Amino acid sequence: MRSAEQPRRRIVIAGGGTAGWMSAAAIARTMGRAVDVTLIESDAIGTIGVGESTIPPLVTFNRLLGINEAEFMRATQATFKLGILFDNWKEPGHRYFHSFGVTGKDHWSAGFQHFWLYGREKGHEEAYDEYCLELKAALQNRFAHLPDDAMNYAYQLDSGLYAKFLRAMAEKDGTKRIEGKIARVEMDGESGDIAALELEGGTRIEGDLFLDCTGFRALLIEQSLHAGFDDWTHYLPCDSAIAIQTENVGPAVPYTRAMAHDAGWQWRIPLQHRTGNGIVYCSRYLGREAALERLLGNIEGQTLVQPNFLKFAAGARRRQWHRNCVAIGLSGGFMEPLESTAIHLIQRAILRLIRMMPLNEISERDIAEFNEQQHTDMLQIRDFLILHYKATDRRDSAFWRYCQSMEIPDTLAQKIELFRETGRVFRKNEELFAENSWVQVMMGQGITPQAYHPIAEKLRDDELARLLATLRENVSRTVAGLPEHASYVERYCGAVRAEAA
Repeated sequence: MRSAEQPRRRIVIAGGGTAGWMSAAAIARTMGRAVDVTLIESDAIGTIGVGESTIPPLVTFNRLLGINEAEFMRATQATFKLGILFDNWKEPGHRYFHSFGVTGKDHWSAGFQHFWLYGREKGHEEAYDEYCLELKAALQNRFAHLPDDAMNYAYQLDSGLYAKFLRAMAEKDGTKRIEGKIARVEMDGESGDIAALELEGGTRIEGDLFLDCTGFRALLIEQSLHAGFDDWTHYLPCDSAIAIQTENVGPAVPYTRAMAHDAGWQWRIPLQHRTGNGIVYCSRYLGREAALERLLGNIEGQTLVQPNFLKFAAGARRRQWHRNCVAIGLSGGFMEPLESTAIHLIQRAILRLIRMMPLNEISERDIAEFNEQQHTDMLQIRDFLILHYKATDRRDSAFWRYCQSMEIPDTLAQKIELFRETGRVFRKNEELFAENSWVQVMMGQGITPQAYHPIAEKLRDDELARLLATLRENVSRTVAGLPEHASYVERYCGAVRAEAA
């Protein structure tokens, strides 16, 4: 056991940005005097600024850290997000909505989709969408906090401002920030661990545990420790993106848009002070200049910044905790932003690390467990993303013909065929995306179940009709009582003035 006289565990974070400051804020706030946190970053090195669009677990993360929601939203120019509107994915001109929350009412033996499918057979033609509160509220541009957290939501935020907000919080909790560029990673010749980081100018920072938040460079985990990388571009062929910000042209809506095109897709994310836009594409099928022209031809409002060009490879670091180094964020791998998982993967790694924080020597068992859990998370997210590209009727371009014909992981093939044959979805090991998410995306992409659970036939025709009508009416009544989203944001957390990230 560690005695009270022993020095505090020294945690050194390489890199700032969203990943670095989320790590610093969470560890400093949670661990307090048990750790000494130092973060090294350089104002001369830009950050990718991952994630303007988030998913509901970030609400929990902020609550765990005791963050006041309205204050956080004002500081980050945030709006609320109820889901993602997918345009042109199944086929050009088609759209569907992947919402947060639940649809209808599940039975312990079967999800609501089984009762809905049985209802269709009995002549109830109302769409599955009609039974989801978050979906109906989003498409009518309405939002409010409801009692008992009955409305599931996330945020659309300025990630640069989020990092700034967390920095202030982390420094207040004792995190020490050092300005400078890392010139050399000093290794311990005996153990093979990282001993210290040497900065330009000669400053040397020692540590017990190092967090690599250096983004795609992966300066510690890969360049120094050679942890390895599994490339998933066979399944997720988009390898390039261009991001740009525009002025708002109307009230911010409570959802993100993902608009497919013939070589990838485009995003649109409304914040209080601007709109985030970007195009994601496969460079084998679309050149950089053509991609920029397409993006600029499909935005609303005047541009506010120069385009930001990004290259990436979808995949995961084979070991995200290796020796005394843990990769957080892009250094640990990259999932394209289609389902807004970038900040979630940062959050997941940080909270998992805090649960496994070593007392004295680092346990190889902890490292193995951390890596297995991280890898499982990323595999499950990977499969969900592949679903959007694989399950499509599009054959109008070489890109979509490739996606439709590509081999997919057995884990995803099993999920698709199980749903197609039985209407069932099973989640494993605290899987991120809920059953309702899989149902909405699979049906939205054109996969229709051939059967339903026999429990649905337990209902008499009048009971089924009453159940479906009651659920629809509850959704409609609740949505009708909600205020307009932009006006609610203005009252609840309206920012005094726009700030540059």
